[in-house]
Amino acid sequence: MPDTPIDRPIGRPIDRIDAAIARIAAAAARRAQASDALAKRHAALRTRMTEAVAALDEVIARGKQE
Repeated sequence: MPDTPIDRPIGRPIDRIDAAIARIAAAAARRAQASDALAKRHAALRTRMTEAVAALDEVIARGKQE
């Protein structure tokens, strides 16, 4: 028979609470890591967009001088 949460004994309430806290902490850590990764990608994109806009500004300025 498979070992699923329904097949296991309920256990002590404190054990269940500890397990829940561990799951919450793990989920929070994963979310923080994902958020950090997203922030890094956003910063890189912002830098690249700033460079692209600056390059376009230069092209426009040169076009107005001619």
